[in-house]
Amino acid sequence: METAEYALMDVVEDRMWWYRAVHARVLDALARRPGDPSRPVLDAGCGTGGLLRRLGERYGDRRLLVGVEYFEPAARRARAKSGAAVAVGDVHALPFPDGAFGAVLSVDVLCHRLIEPERGLAEMRRVLAPGGTLVLNLPAFEWLKSAHDRRVHNARRTTLRAARAQLAEAGFARIEARYWNALLLPLMVVQRKLLAAREEAASDVAPYPPWLDRTLHGVTELERRLAALGLRYPAGGSVLLVATRP
Repeated sequence: METAEYALMDVVEDRMWWYRAVHARVLDALARRPGDPSRPVLDAGCGTGGLLRRLGERYGDRRLLVGVEYFEPAARRARAKSGAAVAVGDVHALPFPDGAFGAVLSVDVLCHRLIEPERGLAEMRRVLAPGGTLVLNLPAFEWLKSAHDRRVHNARRTTLRAARAQLAEAGFARIEARYWNALLLPLMVVQRKLLAAREEAASDVAPYPPWLDRTLHGVTELERRLAALGLRYPAGGSVLLVATRP
């Protein structure tokens, strides 16, 4: 990710609709399948610490929260923001012992151009205790690639079928995969393919006018509530995966 994108993330992730929406879905997944609650939770590729802070607000005990981040200034900021222990490290070689965590979370990390997904998944599986939970968010559909992906160094987008197969190949079980950000997908297509199609266009990470941010967040919350009632969407801007290490 470009350095400027980390700075933007740090400024907006506590209030921007997309971060609030993805963090809510990760927390929902962890509540459904918490793994071993006596073991810590790892945020692999924690950025500037927004998800770690929300985890701390939800669960309270920051001693059970750990992050790892490749970019050292972001790791420093994540420590300060969340109060969690944050290591500087690489998801290809996580600096933790085997079976250390009850759950591993990772938001839009395995899609990064410097990451080999197979190696990253193998490391996440290694540090998970048996019965532990993996929660991943990944961007969906190659045809949605845009200037935003270039700014944040996304090299690949995925589908439910491909992501599910990748986790099965990595040795995970009880794999649940679903699309989300479905109701806003038409707007994503217009914004990314028409309004911001230029090579030099900025990423989607930015402060939004409060009225627009509230509206977009309201749409994602409606979608989230419908999903909780059992509705599944045939497409969306992201794929959320939940799996268990046998």
